Amino acid sequence: MYIACMSKKYFSLLLMLTLCSFQAFSQGFVKRYINGILNDTSDISKPQFLVYPTLAYAPETSWEIGLSSLLVYYAKRDTSNRLSEINGFTFFTLENQYGLWFDHAIYSDQNKWFFLGRIRLQSFPLKYHGIGMDTPEDYLALVDANQIMIKERVLREVKRNLYFGLEADFQRISRVDFQPSPEAPEFDLPLGYTGSTNFGIGLGLVYDDRHNVLNVRKGRFSELAFLRYFPAFSDFGFNTIISDTRIFTPVGKNNVLAWQLLGQFNSGDVPFNQLALMGGDSMMRGYYLGRFRDNNQLATQIEFRMLPLPLGFTNRIGAAAFAGTGTVFPDFSKSAIHKVVWSAGGGLRFLLFPKKDIYTRFDVAFTQEGTGYYLFIGEAF
Repeated sequence: MYIACMSKKYFSLLLMLTLCSFQAFSQGFVKRYINGILNDTSDISKPQFLVYPTLAYAPETSWEIGLSSLLVYYAKRDTSNRLSEINGFTFFTLENQYGLWFDHAIYSDQNKWFFLGRIRLQSFPLKYHGIGMDTPEDYLALVDANQIMIKERVLREVKRNLYFGLEADFQRISRVDFQPSPEAPEFDLPLGYTGSTNFGIGLGLVYDDRHNVLNVRKGRFSELAFLRYFPAFSDFGFNTIISDTRIFTPVGKNNVLAWQLLGQFNSGDVPFNQLALMGGDSMMRGYYLGRFRDNNQLATQIEFRMLPLPLGFTNRIGAAAFAGTGTVFPDFSKSAIHKVVWSAGGGLRFLLFPKKDIYTRFDVAFTQEGTGYYLFIGEAF
């Protein structure tokens, strides 16, 4: 009995010491991890990998809890090459949404090859407001669906900073369920309301002289792409042309004036999920992604970035102010392009990787219909 009691005491003591040691190790590891991020002293050419929890709010998701990861590196650890980045993100939200995202912009040695793409795997109940600019502010239906979206560009440098190559886009939306809002009027279900699988392939021409895609201080990016979704490989046959131009101009020592013009033009039988969608965390921030949708979209935005702010006590806090305007429309007749909406806001920046000049951003965007909040690593464009 005494031996048993002693064994229990020693076991309890050992368990307590083990838990305390684990707690101390965990606290020490977390402290070292955070300190390594905030006070990075590593060689600038060394790849850096970051994993961090996220808590954010956006019109598409309400409150969102997730885990993000970011890998940034120079090919062959040569800083004359452009900075490559691979970003992963998994999340669930209070709106019963969950998913896994991967984005990447990868440059080979001497920037001869450029791989630019994204992957989205998600169960994402989305709000459907209808098609066009005259759709009601209150959504018509909540669309529950599973989505797979894979887009990839494989580009080869043909002339300094000019890339040409293949572009491919695969999108599948399945288990689609339109749940009409109780207050919504009757509406026609859009093309693709039962789900669809579409694969498009085409050509892309890209001019890119940016050195750091996550925080461009000076440079230009311009993409012109054509994708054909052949009926042989897709449930619907249609064409898409994408034009995306971005110009970044230094203002003084630390400030940047950034401008973007985006166009998407579809023709043929386009399912509702692959129409030109306005809104999201990049262009026209503050609007729900897909709040406005139609065959075509034209949108532009301008942003003034102060990286960092001249605060005196720290050089790791920055700020930005932005404004944009856009429209969607069925065709190019004067009667079709009749209404535009605006978005404006600002945000704070925190210098996450000082040697690689990478900031994390928190943006607040205001629109005619409400407010959106966004938390991401890297600038919106």
